[in-house]
Amino acid sequence: MGLVLKDVIDRLGFEIKVGGDLSKVVEGCYISDLLSDVMARSNEHELWITLQTHPNIVAVSVIKGLPAIVLPNGRSPEPATAAKAEEEHVIILSSDKTTFEIAGLLYNLLKG
Repeated sequence: MGLVLKDVIDRLGFEIKVGGDLSKVVEGCYISDLLSDVMARSNEHELWITLQTHPNIVAVSVIKGLPAIVLPNGRSPEPATAAKAEEEHVIILSSDKTTFEIAGLLYNLLKG
């Protein structure tokens, strides 16, 4: 059982860089900066935590049906990425926290 994305955003303090449907369900996360790895191993209902900020992350998110992309360490999407995400209705979030902190907080939120 998961949580609605809006609740995850509110409780973990994510900043919305590109908005969209916040009613999507989140059941976990996948952490990788290798696009082919995300394509092969991520699952629907998982947030994708990545340092990548280029437009190809949007395409991967669309193909995999992921609820949102989370950029750690205060990162922001490149302008072309944000534009593509708007066009494709892909949510991009940012956090000042590290990847480790985000994953731990999300784990505690979903499993705790």
